[in-house]
Amino acid sequence: MGFKMGIVGLPNVGKSTLFNALTQTAAAQAANYPFCTIEPNVGDVAVPDERLEKLAVIAGSGQIIPTRLTFVDIAGLVRGASKGEGLGNQFLANIREVDAVAHVVRCFEDTDITHVEGKIDPLADIEIIETELMLADLDSLEKRVQALEKKAKGNDKEAKEALDLVNRSLTLLREGVPARAVERKPEEERVFQMLGLLTSKPVLYVCNVEEASADHGNAFSEKVMERARQEGAKAVVVSAKIESEIAVLAADEQKDYLDAIGLAEPGLNRVIRAGYELLGLITYFTVGPKEARAWTITRGTKAPAAAGVIHTDFEKGFIRAETIAYPDYIALKGETGARDAGKFRLEGKEYPVNDGDVLHFRFAN
Repeated sequence: MGFKMGIVGLPNVGKSTLFNALTQTAAAQAANYPFCTIEPNVGDVAVPDERLEKLAVIAGSGQIIPTRLTFVDIAGLVRGASKGEGLGNQFLANIREVDAVAHVVRCFEDTDITHVEGKIDPLADIEIIETELMLADLDSLEKRVQALEKKAKGNDKEAKEALDLVNRSLTLLREGVPARAVERKPEEERVFQMLGLLTSKPVLYVCNVEEASADHGNAFSEKVMERARQEGAKAVVVSAKIESEIAVLAADEQKDYLDAIGLAEPGLNRVIRAGYELLGLITYFTVGPKEARAWTITRGTKAPAAAGVIHTDFEKGFIRAETIAYPDYIALKGETGARDAGKFRLEGKEYPVNDGDVLHFRFAN
């Protein structure tokens, strides 16, 4: 189960620097974490999770395999992009293929790096890109209304549902509100996602600040943080310059560098974790002598579907999930201790897997 996050931003905001740092850091960790570059602008990165190593130590696992996110560097975002300026349709197609958007916003002053709009105003930058995406969505939806109306008159149930969602989306978009704000019932979600709206994607604002503000941010980033709070979105602070410097260091040198500049961890870790949370993802673990491995699922996934992430046969033949909560596994030093303390459970088909569950699936061949 792969999850993709697209990195967008105006020119000269640090978007490509951030993406390159992400992929270089992942490549530098290849001895411990699997990494691949699928295309020049696509990279898989490990989701940092200290729980995995603790589980591996207790189980004596020979290999550690973290879960991962895919980041896509999306080019071509400029004013007028919805009308074909820059790379136009290319960026529209790329955004439709991702699950969420990481919007890199320039929150630093630097006279050597020209801002495409001639001034540093992160909120105005956000509005430019959001407007282009909304204009593209408006154009897309308005072209579909007539055909949907015709089908709806013929008592096509799905067309009626889609038309209702289209009209609700158009109302908000015409008021300058992104489509992700459309109120919808859980049963409407599938049809809503099929509309393929750019502004339906959840957004993570990445505030690219100068080196001195890498820890707590600055006045520019605080404005973005406040906007994120108002929207119910997420925002993180990073210094792409620092991240690019960290990325070329060996793993053992990275900690020394971070200690020297007073940072507890790379900002990219925060970006990855925030993206994971934004998508409503959780982690469960499988642990044994051969490997300790993290698996990605959406929150609320029931045990059979969680098993299916490992292999479709596990879902088809699901019988039970042997379950130990992470805190119990750690406190009781593994499976034997958990069994002895009564913390080992057998869960059935209706069990919603919890974040941190250590699972072993029983299934029929």
